Amino acid sequence: MFDQGRPLFLQIAESIEDSIVDGSLEEESKAPSTNELSTFHRINPATAAKGVSELVERGILYKKRGIGMFVATGARERLVDERTQGFAHAYISPLLAEARRLRLGPDDVIRLITEHGDASDRAEPVAEQTDHTDRAGPAARDDQAAHRSPQEA
Repeated sequence: MFDQGRPLFLQIAESIEDSIVDGSLEEESKAPSTNELSTFHRINPATAAKGVSELVERGILYKKRGIGMFVATGARERLVDERTQGFAHAYISPLLAEARRLRLGPDDVIRLITEHGDASDRAEPVAEQTDHTDRAGPAARDDQAAHRSPQEA
């Protein structure tokens, strides 16, 4: 369930982020409490609180005294922007660097992406990942990508 190589509190924060990004936790809606998170994930409440605090510090969640934590207005857009930048850093930059080494132009790269996408569409559908707790962050994805063959990337 959890990625042993990453701190649990970061995985808790990321699972909440995932819910915000995918729309299952809407802006201005109540976020899960520390107790709910600790019970659900069977972790220490202090660990869950540290994950929630991480999101509060970043302005993704805010506290309504006596009521609980809520998703901040604009949180989804901020998270999508952050993740887009992380995606570009983890995948697009290395892709373009390799394309330059191979002397591929922009049209060649677009053609390869389109062909690969078309081939993926014809392949057997892959079940959507629903356990958001073990998605890797950009740094971990960089490490994972370095160990994959080009066909897996």
